[in-house]
Amino acid sequence: MARFDRWDVYKIIISEGMIPLFYNSDKEEAKAIAEALYRGGSHILEFTNRGPAALDVFSYLVNIAPQTFPEMIIGAGTITDAQTAALFIAYGADFIVGPNFNEDLAKLCNKKRIPYIPGAATINEVVAAEEFGAEIIKIFPGSTVGGPKFVEALLGPLPRTKVMPTGGVSVDEENIKAWFKAGVMAVGMGSQLISKKLMQEKNYNAITELTVKALNIIKNTK
Repeated sequence: MARFDRWDVYKIIISEGMIPLFYNSDKEEAKAIAEALYRGGSHILEFTNRGPAALDVFSYLVNIAPQTFPEMIIGAGTITDAQTAALFIAYGADFIVGPNFNEDLAKLCNKKRIPYIPGAATINEVVAAEEFGAEIIKIFPGSTVGGPKFVEALLGPLPRTKVMPTGGVSVDEENIKAWFKAGVMAVGMGSQLISKKLMQEKNYNAITELTVKALNIIKNTK
């Protein structure tokens, strides 16, 4: 069962403007990364379903969260179907993120009162997702579909749409400002924030520092 109400999830996404995302098959390393993000001021993370240990590690993070990072909202990412979503929701997902849009997944999340952030790369996909209740649309892959210019063009005919690009977002002031100037309400940040190199080196302090930097840039840009 989710620990946080879905409107509280939306409020955090909107106020902080960033969802960090990562996958790690080691429970203790995943814990250390989550703690690094938390120390850096992030109160939300997306643990991606990108390996055989994903559900096990995700469940571990959710179980230790109340004691270790009590205000951290934990969602599951890279979810493409309702069956997989149901498993992560049963283990406590506060929200679900997908690279695509799936009608059955949308219905499940609406029924469970869980925020669903589906991926989209065209205006048709964005509109279809919104018709099924998606409040935030993940523009993916952000840089490949056209970057900030695509977002700006999209929001012309759809000014009330709330978008969050993932892919091509970096901890760089010019990059972040370009996205928010185009009209995004948040960004998803993965390898540019939590790189394989930093994970391999167990350089969690660097992850904390990058998190602080990114959140400060966003705060001063919005």
